[in-house]
Amino acid sequence: MNERAAQETTARRIPVIGVVGGIGSGKSAVAREVASLANVHVIDADRLGHEALLDSDVKLALRRQFGESIFDATGEVHRSSLARCVFGDSESHRTARHALEQIVHPEIARRITTEIAQAEAVGQEAVLLDAAVLLEAGWRRLCDAVVFIDAPEELRLQRVQQRSGWTREELHRREASQLGLTEKRRQCDAVIVNATDVTESGRQFINFLRGR
Repeated sequence: MNERAAQETTARRIPVIGVVGGIGSGKSAVAREVASLANVHVIDADRLGHEALLDSDVKLALRRQFGESIFDATGEVHRSSLARCVFGDSESHRTARHALEQIVHPEIARRITTEIAQAEAVGQEAVLLDAAVLLEAGWRRLCDAVVFIDAPEELRLQRVQQRSGWTREELHRREASQLGLTEKRRQCDAVIVNATDVTESGRQFINFLRGR
């Protein structure tokens, strides 16, 4: 842990636990289950990402980088058009994704820090940071520990098909933009399997949180 990270974590009185996993692993469902069982605040980084796209400075930077093609008729970011630019394993996709991250990630991090402080101020037990790209974005420095939510690929595919209508190819295309699951799991402090009963997964998570 570098000096900046040490200062950020030691200044807090409540733990921040990162929650990561493969797409469709159910990490958000597990985080919500933990919140139903304990006095914890869940930060949904995906929600913060959507909010960041509404910020005027972010939109200006995106317009300069990507042009008008990613905006709808009302001047808001059309997320599907933006996704087509950045998700994939070609060099152009990687370049575009890096440019997007450079614009959006600092704003998301700012919002995360604000929510952590708010949770601490009202005396919550802990914060769960639910963020698919937590490790890739460097947000681990905001966490005291990170938990990997695991689930078999076939189950994850079933979940994303029901939720978003994705094919297996789309699931793989999206995951190609993230750190590989083996490496992501290796970098975490605990693994919780979420293949059957989310209530049991939530209890295991609380045991980890309170047993640290």
